[in-house]
Amino acid sequence: MTIVTPTDLDQAPISTAQPEDFFQLLKPRVMSLVVFTAATGLIVAPGSVNPLVAAIAILCIAVGAGAAGALNMALEGETDALMRRTRGRPVAAGRVRKNDAMAFGVILSLFSVMLLGMNANWLAAGLLALTIVYYAGFYTLLLKRRTPQNIVIGGAAGAFPPVIGWAAATGHAPWQAWLLFAIIFLWTPPHSWALALYSTGDYAKAGIPMMPVARGARSTRLQILIYSLIFVPTAIAPSLVGLGGVIYLVVSVAGGLGFLGLAWRLFRSRAGDEPDKADTVGREAALYDVKVQAKPARDLFAFSILYLMALFSALLVEALAGLGA
Repeated sequence: MTIVTPTDLDQAPISTAQPEDFFQLLKPRVMSLVVFTAATGLIVAPGSVNPLVAAIAILCIAVGAGAAGALNMALEGETDALMRRTRGRPVAAGRVRKNDAMAFGVILSLFSVMLLGMNANWLAAGLLALTIVYYAGFYTLLLKRRTPQNIVIGGAAGAFPPVIGWAAATGHAPWQAWLLFAIIFLWTPPHSWALALYSTGDYAKAGIPMMPVARGARSTRLQILIYSLIFVPTAIAPSLVGLGGVIYLVVSVAGGLGFLGLAWRLFRSRAGDEPDKADTVGREAALYDVKVQAKPARDLFAFSILYLMALFSALLVEALAGLGA
């Protein structure tokens, strides 16, 4: 695959972008998780909401998340081109011009925020606007290249969707909504650092001070374990405060024990001590195709996605079935 230069990204004379490329700008995999957690927050919230209002609210949150992804790719095109995992993205590969991606993201941002405000309420719209600015501006431009705590602080952007969904349904954002925020916020560091442990070479090449690059693999494994010890009790908490029921309790405890077991296994491993330097073409499969030493990190990364989905699925099922606490 041809790697383009920064000049190419800005000055490509003729756009070769296809509709699929603009769809990929939205980061559909990330968007799907955002939509799911936002829908959970909206449905779990007390009271009822008009189905049409709910559908439009979820659409706005999805579009807003996609807008943030497009802005991130526009701003990170040069960096993405250096990393095997991301070099195939539309801007990094030169299929979409940087300015086009930026304009696309800005238009979608304005559309999603304004429509959410007019359809639901301006608290939800304000939280959506904050999320977009936080991710595209604060995280991408200020945090990512300046501190190894980038993913810790920046993780707030991915934790807002259930709060936005709750606010869209009720016009309020009570502490229960922020408990859902805390679950995603505390989940993000062990999830992201597990990936970083077997992508260290990529991050170092791109000049991004992810924790394994800045502090080393051993320190990262310890911090993953510490965050996991905080995250799992937080994930169980909804069943203890009336937000989740018996199904959620079983899922959160069983999955939490599995999560802690994998975190302990990773801590005791040597994952990340010898970064994978293979120059594989960027592709999603590369997230899971790792050498033996890095498998404990790969396994925690994969399980963390399943666990988060299971937590919110349990809340959603209980709410829809009227089985919540």
